[in-house]
Amino acid sequence: MDKYEFLYPQSRYHGKFTPENFLFDANLQEFATRVSYIASLENSGKLSPQEAYRQIKNLWKELKASKKCLLDTPPSS
Repeated sequence: MDKYEFLYPQSRYHGKFTPENFLFDANLQEFATRVSYIASLENSGKLSPQEAYRQIKNLWKELKASKKCLLDTPPSS
């Protein structure tokens, strides 16, 4: 296991496979991991609550944009 795999673990995808679903699942897992890190930094006093909120809000916006791009657009034929 290398450092990246340790810091950003990924679970297997078990849903209906489409490239869009698979990519969104990866984005969702990364969001969850990063939120966990931010929460830990805030809990240990390394980040202020306001900074933690700001970072999580930005991550949420990125995840929403990913969903819109990957899942809310009709597949091109």
